[in-house]
Amino acid sequence: MSSLTALVILLAVLMAIIGGETGIRSFFSVLINGILLILVALLISWGVNVELVILIFIPLKLVTIIFLGTHDYTVAKNSFYSAFIVCLLTSVLVLMMQHFAQAAGLGPEAGEVLVGLSQMPGLNYGMIAVAVAIFSTLGAIAEAAVAMSSGLLELKKAKPDISEKQLRASGDAIGYDVLGTAMNTVLFGMFGSFLSLFLWYYRLGYSIGQVLNEKLFVNEALIIMYSLIGVLMTVPLSTFLLSKGLTKSEVKHEDKHTDTH
Repeated sequence: MSSLTALVILLAVLMAIIGGETGIRSFFSVLINGILLILVALLISWGVNVELVILIFIPLKLVTIIFLGTHDYTVAKNSFYSAFIVCLLTSVLVLMMQHFAQAAGLGPEAGEVLVGLSQMPGLNYGMIAVAVAIFSTLGAIAEAAVAMSSGLLELKKAKPDISEKQLRASGDAIGYDVLGTAMNTVLFGMFGSFLSLFLWYYRLGYSIGQVLNEKLFVNEALIIMYSLIGVLMTVPLSTFLLSKGLTKSEVKHEDKHTDTH
C-alpha cells in the first residue's frame, strides 16, 4: 500500500467518524472533484473548446462542492446561487486581467522540454491559464458562501423574529471573520506550495523586477487576487440572497396560514 492510498483511507475514516453522514458525503465530494479536474485536463488535451469546458464544469464543480458537503438544502441552495454569480463575475475579471498580464504558458524554470509545449499548435495556453485561475478560485468562493449561509441560517433559527435589517447587520459581523480566515487560508496555501520556487529565486539571485515579471509567480499572484476578490464579493451577496430568501419564505408561510383561516 502506498503512502497516498493510506492517507486517503485515513481521511475517509476520520471524516466518517467526525462528520458522520455529512462527512462521508464531503469525502465523496473531494473524490468526485478530483475526478472532474482530471476530466477537465483530458478534455482540454483532446482539443475540446476550453470556453465550453469552463462553462460546463463551473456549475458541476459547485454542485459537487456545495450540495455534497452541506446537509441543509436552504444553505446549499443559497450558497450555490451566490457562488455561481460570483464565479461568473470573477470569470470576466480573469479574462480581462489575463489579457493584460500576458503571463500564459510555462516559464524557463519548467525546463526546455515543457517550455516548448507553450508554443505547440492546438494548445491555447491563454485560455488554459484562464481555466486554471477560475477553477482555483472555486474552492475559496464556495467555502465563503457556505460559511456565510450556514451562520445566518442558524442565527435565523435561533431568533425567528429577527428582522431583515438585523440579519444583514449580523451577516456583516460574520463576514469579517469569514474574510479573515479565508484570506489567510488562500495566502498561506500559496506560500506553502510556492516555497520551493521562492528558494529558487533567492539562490539564483533574482531581482525584484525579475520575480515580478516571472510567469509562474505572476500567475500564482493573480490567482490569489482573484480568490480574495471572489471571497469579498461572496460575503455581501450571500447575506443579501439569504435574507431576501428567508423574508420571502416567511411571507409565503404567513399567506398560507391566513388562507387556512
